[in-house]
Amino acid sequence: MKEIVLPELAESVVEGEILKWLVNEGDPVALEQPLCEVMTDKVTVELPSPVAGVLRKRLVAEGDVVPVHSVIALIGEATGDLEAATAPEPSTEAAPAASRPQLSVQAQEEREQVGGSIVEANHLPAAQDDATRLLKTFAAGQPQTPAPQYLPGEGRTLAVPAARQLARELGLELATVRGSGPNGRIRVQDVAEHAQQGTGKPTGEASGPSHQTPLPAQPQAAKAAAPVGHLPAPVQYRTPKGYEHLEDRLPLRGMRRAISNQMFASHLYTVRTLTVDEVNMTRLVEFRNRVKAEASAANVKLSYLPFIFKAVAAALKKYPSLNTSFDEATQEIVQKRYYNMGMAVATEAGLTVPVIRDVNHKSIFELAREVVDLAGRANDGKLHPDELAGSTFSITNIGTIGALFSFPIINVPDAAILGIHSIIKRPIVDQDDNIVVAHMMYISLSFDHRLVDGADAARFCKEIIRLLENPDRLMLEAL
Repeated sequence: MKEIVLPELAESVVEGEILKWLVNEGDPVALEQPLCEVMTDKVTVELPSPVAGVLRKRLVAEGDVVPVHSVIALIGEATGDLEAATAPEPSTEAAPAASRPQLSVQAQEEREQVGGSIVEANHLPAAQDDATRLLKTFAAGQPQTPAPQYLPGEGRTLAVPAARQLARELGLELATVRGSGPNGRIRVQDVAEHAQQGTGKPTGEASGPSHQTPLPAQPQAAKAAAPVGHLPAPVQYRTPKGYEHLEDRLPLRGMRRAISNQMFASHLYTVRTLTVDEVNMTRLVEFRNRVKAEASAANVKLSYLPFIFKAVAAALKKYPSLNTSFDEATQEIVQKRYYNMGMAVATEAGLTVPVIRDVNHKSIFELAREVVDLAGRANDGKLHPDELAGSTFSITNIGTIGALFSFPIINVPDAAILGIHSIIKRPIVDQDDNIVVAHMMYISLSFDHRLVDGADAARFCKEIIRLLENPDRLMLEAL
């Protein structure tokens, strides 16, 4: 009997959601045949079978979120007995022990700290060749023993970083919280529910000394800033009497659950502030019209986004506080000397943010090609996991929908996000006091006030405006 485990789908990914099983129990399975769809980091990939045989047992249900290295299914020989699924034999196809290191609880915990507190979101069911090869490599050599179950008081606490931070802010002892996640992992909602109970003991646990290993001491600044209190009770929706037959209830799963987690993390871990300004895009509109023929000859679809990316990268160089992240676990500000732009894309499945890397090293035409490529593959569900990670700053184009301006949600762990809006002709007063028609566009900058001062945020916007209003300077300076 072969145990099928959930592999590490990408670096720092610690869990995945089983969106859909593609094979039923008792069905034959060919080598490399997709077994199920797994979502993580906004990407859905198909998990291929590392062996041929018969699917004897599915050990997790659709919608379950399971940690990597967990056994999710059993595959036996085509002539094997179906009852073997209930008593699996030790795998004879496992890799040597030296090549299959087992993860300790501490190692799993450290991996979570690297992976972050949330799983972000694009997922349409289409696996890529690279992702498929990666899955096959991992699926063939993962640990073959089921992950142990942990309860409060047994070893070090398994918890997502967001739950750790919330527990610190509420003054709660994390060891007293009962985790509802895989392997007893503590999630944000577990801490919130425990806080509502107003008790230092997990529900159903007897009082007495805890055998939990103490958490590492936090920096003094973090201790001093941690408030003590309780979260309000979660809102429970009640259907108005007589309208029960006019409502449908849908489980929060897949992309929508990932987006929900991301939005909650952004709300919880940023001190979000907004500044709004406007840009006279008239010269850039004229410049783009002049070079559209050249772009078309080079088979490039030229939008305004590449110009905005270049202006933002140049402004980030001048105001580096907007190109940072905050490491909650170590209480450190991470300053970045590279410029990777997250580009929000609205797909039928939900919002996703692919990343264009090293914007400062690319030409306008190169950026234009990447914009079209990433947006197209985002809509087709063909993004690779690595293409959704590593942003240093994000941009969301609300103008394609027609919004005047907005308050964008920060794509944590970025320090800021820029919303760009519709370019609209309207009258303005020029420098000579003449009323003229101009192509005007609002920009909305959401920033984390812990990392960015309001003055720097305003100056950053003014630098973007200066470059976009003078395309010749943009071409000369934003390199």
